[in-house]
Amino acid sequence: MTRSIWKGPFIDGYVLGRALKAQKSNKLMKEIWSRRSVILPEFVGLKANIYNGQKWSTLLITEDMIGHKFGEFSPTRKICQHKKKK
Repeated sequence: MTRSIWKGPFIDGYVLGRALKAQKSNKLMKEIWSRRSVILPEFVGLKANIYNGQKWSTLLITEDMIGHKFGEFSPTRKICQHKKKK
């Protein structure tokens, strides 16, 4: 089920604070552990480092990403690739 409209989008408070600081300074958000937070229109044009449980991945936020969650753009599982037999 989707989230109720009357509740609004979920975002951790520290993510919003870091985004506002990044807009004022050098356009680089610090590390984000909250993969569950929704990307808001205020984040467009910013770069964010998202943690997937093992490493950090850098993400440039575009308009197409609005409404999605940060975790959608940082996969947590490694793709299985079998070796080919000769």
